[in-house]
Amino acid sequence: MTDHAHQPLPAEILSALAAYDTPTICNAMEVVAPGRRLIGFTTRPLVCPFPDLPPIVGYARTATIRAMAASGQSAAEQQAQRLAYYDYVGQGEGPRISVIQDIDGAEAGFGAFWGEVNSAVHKALGCLGVVTDGSIRDIPQWAPGFQALAGSIGPSHAHVHVTGFGAEVRVAGMTVRSGDLIHADRHGAVVIPREVAARLPDAAELCGRREEPILAIARDAGFTLDKLREALNRSSEIH
Repeated sequence: MTDHAHQPLPAEILSALAAYDTPTICNAMEVVAPGRRLIGFTTRPLVCPFPDLPPIVGYARTATIRAMAASGQSAAEQQAQRLAYYDYVGQGEGPRISVIQDIDGAEAGFGAFWGEVNSAVHKALGCLGVVTDGSIRDIPQWAPGFQALAGSIGPSHAHVHVTGFGAEVRVAGMTVRSGDLIHADRHGAVVIPREVAARLPDAAELCGRREEPILAIARDAGFTLDKLREALNRSSEIH
């Protein structure tokens, strides 16, 4: 239940990555890590109740939950499991992002692990937000500034409990290991390999420069297909 071996990245790299939205980071990944064009990002829609929050960048804290059956543990065992999970979330390099897989299968989201209490606790533990295929609730009472991408919104927590933490999880098509670097915003999330993280801001700027001539003509009142063709040619020559 520990991060796979890596050194933390300089804070300035994380700040630079957070200046871009997640689609732009995905575009930049296609430049610096083309082999990941088909992997490492969410591929199914997630609900984002706070779309105006800025992108978040942090190291994954992974867990699995379920809600359709009770844990079978005694009250003391449940408390110990909960504290062990919180200890895991609050330790290690930061900032952190919680990534939680609901293992109730077709009924994922039956009960909400996330609400007023857990959003506040995880924020206090150094998390910036959560990415989960489970459900969330208590939207008006949610911890301010704590981002959420969830499979659904629901009213009850049912029998929800943590079944494990620190292992590999799969959320909305994205496979995540503990300690992975995650970039997320209202669009979804992507895993950033640490070895390419420092190159992404320059790649994101390159992608922007390549889009500029196309956008300029598309937004111009004098748009023609010939001008678009010229813009596409200019775009392809930008390196």
